[in-house]
Amino acid sequence: MKRLQYLVSLVLASLLLSFAQSTQPAQAQVAYGSYVGVGPAVGFADGARVGGVIAARYKLLEVPVSFRAQAFIGSNVALVPTVSYDYPINWQTDAYIGAGVVLAGGDTPSPVGNKIGFALQPGVDYVVPNSNTVIFGNAIIAFDAVRDGGTAFSLQGGVGLRF
Repeated sequence: MKRLQYLVSLVLASLLLSFAQSTQPAQAQVAYGSYVGVGPAVGFADGARVGGVIAARYKLLEVPVSFRAQAFIGSNVALVPTVSYDYPINWQTDAYIGAGVVLAGGDTPSPVGNKIGFALQPGVDYVVPNSNTVIFGNAIIAFDAVRDGGTAFSLQGGVGLRF
């Protein structure tokens, strides 16, 4: 299992570096702006866990990088801060891959586990045209974040307000 985790990490890091070293600049400032949003979350760590998520994104203006944080609320609380590389798809949509850490504890696993671990976060942000509304969706792969051992996986999405 550890080899698979390292392999997945290596492949995703290679993809992130290849996007970062691209010689062609992005044509659009996609999903421009920062946002705060809420939505449901479903985690698959030691059985299915359902909860809520509060998501925040702070977009850096000069580079395609964002600081993100997600707070999971349910049977247990967890926080997942990440730094992401944002790849524009069109004027309203961008895809991203982020890396960070899962900050969780307690006896009952949250949707992303119940101990500190490394996290990867692939996702998509979509800005509804002519509004400040953002629709977001992402996954969190939390390596070694379950106290009994193993990887946690969660899916979450929701609606946010740009600022």
